This record gives sequence, C-alpha cells and structure tokens, in this order.
Amino acid sequence: MPILHVRNVPDDLYRRLKARAARKRRSLSAEVTILLEKALQTPETEQAELLADIRRRRFFRPDAAGAPDSVSLLREERAR
Repeated sequence: MPILHVRNVPDDLYRRLKARAARKRRSLSAEVTILLEKALQTPETEQAELLADIRRRRFFRPDAAGAPDSVSLLREERAR
C-alpha cells in the first residue's frame, strides 16, 4: 500500500484531526484516510453543479418572484 506524507500541516488542523481520531477511536492515519475518501466520493461535476446552484440562489429576489414581503407578513401577524 502506498504511503502519503503531508508536510507543513498547521498546528490547529493537526490537533483537530488528532482529537477527531481519538473521539472515533481510530489512529490519526486511519481518520485522515477516511476523511480523504469521503471528500473524494462526490464527483467534481456534482460539486460544480452544487456551487452553481448556490450562486444562483444567492441572487434570488423574493419580491421579483411574487413572494410577499416579510415586513408585511409580520405586520399582518401582529394585527391578529
């Protein structure tokens, strides 16, 4: 099995990885391998689509879509 060495890992990241491995009762090496595996499970095209969707929703204007204004809804609720 190949060996992977990672240099210049920030101290804080190393401590968090080590703590996470301890919580899961794994070695640091096993925890890093699992995290890398999870990170690579999602195909890059799916990630790109997800990011594009997030960017689209970021500029969504409810008033342009015919949704009621939140201030109006609050005023109606208070008037009840």
